[in-house]
Amino acid sequence: MSATNPNFQWDVVFKYLTSAIILKGLWTTIELTVISMVLGTIIGVFLALMMLSEDRWLRSFVAAYKWLFRGTPLLVQLIFWFNISALYPEVEIGLPGGETFFTLSGNAITPFMAALLGLALHESAYMAEIIRGGILAVGQGQSEAATAIGMRRLQVFWRITLPQALRVIVPATGNQVILMLKTTSLVSVIALPELLYSAQTIYARTFEVIPLLIVASLWYLSICSLLSVGQYFLEHKLGRGFRSTN
Repeated sequence: MSATNPNFQWDVVFKYLTSAIILKGLWTTIELTVISMVLGTIIGVFLALMMLSEDRWLRSFVAAYKWLFRGTPLLVQLIFWFNISALYPEVEIGLPGGETFFTLSGNAITPFMAALLGLALHESAYMAEIIRGGILAVGQGQSEAATAIGMRRLQVFWRITLPQALRVIVPATGNQVILMLKTTSLVSVIALPELLYSAQTIYARTFEVIPLLIVASLWYLSICSLLSVGQYFLEHKLGRGFRSTN
């Protein structure tokens, strides 16, 4: 499997590597990754706090949420959200039994919105566990000691719990970001022109399948490598001040 094999068609690879359609697809992939991770993390924070709550109903809700979104394939979820209009032609937002604020047509769910819904909700189920694990990794005795000297609960969380929890949360979250970048390729099934779909669009016309797949792979490898380097330095920075005490 030599790289000099003419069937790789490296001239075609370099021809399309920086083409407009590929770069536009790459930007869509990056947008999806960033927005989905931000939304997934925000939802995950609330889910994690609900899991740590003493309220049995909140914990039960989160358990059901995780069971649903972790127990079904992401590909199925993406297709479901893309076809949500078949189930709900119109979605009304308002007060129960009261005034309707606005009505959203199911047809307004674009491929991009369907992709965001699928990726963010799926990711939040995993981020909830990561955040919960990070918080629980901080010894309860430290929080109790901080409370004993007069610190308020919010102060304890921001000054004591969160800085230490981040040492556990950041590495796992970094891995999730890299995984999310690669997972966005699944949205090609709902015709969203991200990186892979853009490559598919070209080779469906030119029949140059292998070179275009190499183009997509090179971009995925490049962005994942940059993210890995960023993750390394961020972990190193967060670890300062803790290693010397171990």
